[in-house]
Parts: sequence; structure tokens; C-alpha cells
Amino acid sequence: MGAIASRIRGSFAFFCYFINTLFWVTPILVMSIFKLIPLAWTRKACTYFLDFCASAWISVNGAIENLLHPIKLTLEGDAQLSTKEWYMVIANHQSWVDILILQRVLNRKIPFLKFFLKQELIFVPVLGLAWWALDFPFMRRYSTAQLKRNPKLRGKDIEITRKACAKFKSKPVSVMNFVEGTRFHASKHGKQNSPFNHLLKPKAGGMAFALSAMGDHIHKLVNVSIYYPGKVPSYWEFISGQVDEVRVHIEVCDIDDKLRGDYIKDRQFKIQFQEQLNLIWQQKDQVLTQLAQPRETREEA
Repeated sequence: MGAIASRIRGSFAFFCYFINTLFWVTPILVMSIFKLIPLAWTRKACTYFLDFCASAWISVNGAIENLLHPIKLTLEGDAQLSTKEWYMVIANHQSWVDILILQRVLNRKIPFLKFFLKQELIFVPVLGLAWWALDFPFMRRYSTAQLKRNPKLRGKDIEITRKACAKFKSKPVSVMNFVEGTRFHASKHGKQNSPFNHLLKPKAGGMAFALSAMGDHIHKLVNVSIYYPGKVPSYWEFISGQVDEVRVHIEVCDIDDKLRGDYIKDRQFKIQFQEQLNLIWQQKDQVLTQLAQPRETREEA
């Protein structure tokens, strides 16, 4: 595709996504006002309506993608999914495109995805308010220096996580967590001295706190591995038609009892949780190595 054609396609796709966002964000923001009414049945009804709008928003985005910049999406794995189940969803993180891919492959197959977001993202124009209305958990991380200056902040992020996840007990939900904590980059990989070929080291805290806060509601783990043949695309490269194929592997398993416990006070559990997550990450690394191979080679294996 020529550079000019690519720019035209990308610009038109961006315009369509923008209009679709405004169309669905409007009723989401209006309904969020009624959600402030302190009545349980009102809030629950509003939540169902808001999630319906959000799923429709994602569905139209998918239609725009198929029309303006279609990709070959290869799905692998034997995943039994349901919209009536509570899920913890984890995935490797390489690009903002990951979010679009996750939404496309999981939309209407499981409850609407709720992403853990950095607190600063609430100030993103339009989208920040929409994420707030949809009950996306906004997380605030405190640096070691901040904790030294103000010890009272210790444990504050955990309490925020618990309060955010408490909202998810009345209706099936999918809590999404990029456990690497940041997007993969070769420089980060080298700086960490990561033992994995395709992944950064996983951070256990956020996932452990969410599982603790949700209690027995979440008992299924959806493990998604995303691979981009060639190179990892930027958002612009994706919407301008410069991505031909994306390979995705989805695995669903029960959440082991070893992943439930007190991550703060129980040091033995903390060590055990990290070991279990490292094991999951080793398996994910192997899956990504397989996804990097041509389909014929994978089928022969």
C-alpha cells in the first residue's frame, strides 16, 4: 500500500472511530449521572445499560476495522467462554493495539472487559470520563521515595484496588490486568535481565489484590497470548492498514487455591503467588515461541 493511500485510510478510520466514540460515550455519560443515585437496584440497572452501550461501541469498532483495515486474525486454543461467568483476564502487553485485539476477540463472549488504568488516564478527554462511568479501576502507584517521605501512603494502593473491585460482585465481570505493568520493549527486557524470551517479568501485586478483593466470585483465569508477525505495530500502523495478521492464543483454566491469600501479611503466600505467576509466564513464553512459527510448522508439531 502506498504511503498516501495509507494516510488516507488511517485518517478516515480514525475519523470513524472518533464519531463512533462520541456516539456511544454520550449515553454512557448521561446514564452515569443516574448511577450516582444511592439505590442498589438503580445502580445495577445502570451498570447493565452502560455495559450494553460499551459492548455495542466495541462491536461497531470491529465493523469499522473489518471494513477499512481488515486483518487476518488467527485464533488458537480451546477456550470455553461465557457472559455469565466472572473472569480474571491476563495478557502480554506490547502495544496499545493489544487492547483493540483483546476487545475484538472477547467482546460479547465474556462480560465487558474492565481494565486496570493508571490514575492519570482519568484526565484523557472524553475517554477518561467514560472509563470512570464504566467502573474501570483507576490505580495509583506510589514510588519508594514517596513512601519514605509519607509512610501513611503505604497500603493505600491496595485499599483503592479493594474498593474498585468491590463494585464487581453484583454482576459478572471480566477484570483485565497486564501483569507486566508496562509495554514490552527490548531495552526494558534487557534492563530487567528477564528470563523470558518474549516477556517482561510479571508483577504479582495487582493481580493478587484483585483476586483477594473479589473473594470467591472470580474462579476462572483467561490467559491471552498475542503475537504480531513481523513487528509490533503502533496504533496508527494498525488503523492505516499496515498490519496483515495477528495471532492470538486463548486458554481458560480454574484459578488455583494457591493464588488466593493475604499478599500483604503472609510472606509465604506472597512468594508462592509469584512462583505460580512465573510458571504461568514460562508457559506463555513457550506459547509465544510457537505462535512465532508458521502455522504449518505448528500443526506438524
